[in-house]
Amino acid sequence: MQYALEDFYHYLTVERGLSPNTIQSYKRDLTQYTAFMQEKEQIKSWDVVTRAHIMQYLHHLNDQGRSPATTARFLSSIRLFHQFLIREKKTEHDPSLHIETPKKERRLPKVLSSDDVDKLLNIHARDPLSSRNKAMFEMLYATGLRVTELVSLKVSDLHLTMGFVRCLGKGSKERIIPLGDMAKEAVENYLDTGRGALVKQKNTEELFVNHHGNKLSRQGFWKILKAVAREMGVEKELTPHTLRHSFATHLLENGADLRAVQEMLGHADISTTQIYTHVSKTRLKDVYRSYHPRA
Repeated sequence: MQYALEDFYHYLTVERGLSPNTIQSYKRDLTQYTAFMQEKEQIKSWDVVTRAHIMQYLHHLNDQGRSPATTARFLSSIRLFHQFLIREKKTEHDPSLHIETPKKERRLPKVLSSDDVDKLLNIHARDPLSSRNKAMFEMLYATGLRVTELVSLKVSDLHLTMGFVRCLGKGSKERIIPLGDMAKEAVENYLDTGRGALVKQKNTEELFVNHHGNKLSRQGFWKILKAVAREMGVEKELTPHTLRHSFATHLLENGADLRAVQEMLGHADISTTQIYTHVSKTRLKDVYRSYHPRA
């Protein structure tokens, strides 16, 4: 059974071109699935797994208190794996067929108000680290990049003269995203006065680096964001995607085309982008209730 899993991970890496983070997510899901099948169901071969076995596993996840969203993700991993087994002729049937996906609770993403964005971006670039922080946050809000995409940017991905940045997103799909004047100015200042002092003599390709001059990690970025938000007086709860969500919501609130926002965010399906239209409507209702005399 383990050999089939290794073949599957190789397929995800080589043929699907998925990112290491995405593949790790599949590994976590399928490691737990495999352990359940081997230990609880005493299964020794994938070709004897049935729909009933998978339903037992989903009930097991429910008993553990897993959310519908988490269970749906597990089921998605299981489906893709069993489809791979059929394609590779390792099994003759797909036991995951006709299993209904748990309905996910649709939560609206948290976004910052324009005032909170102004607070967060009002960083005085007085040294290399504050110069880097201002450049990172300005770029995130200007482009809607994912944090993983941001910390993976190389200096060569910048095209400041033409005003855009090149990004490799999920599935190694390339996106070209416009860079606003304020973000461009912050990045230029960081390149001129901050990055060299952090990198020193190291041959580092990444645009954003830590205080040792090495590539900044997602966890490192998250710690910086929380610390700077506290320092700048932003009290709203933040997530690593807060600026990405704010970028999309503020664009739509100001009349941007949904398809254009989809392309900039790198969403494969426009239904993913449509969640931000619901955020915009919710915010409009809040404004109406707050300011209309007869609301």
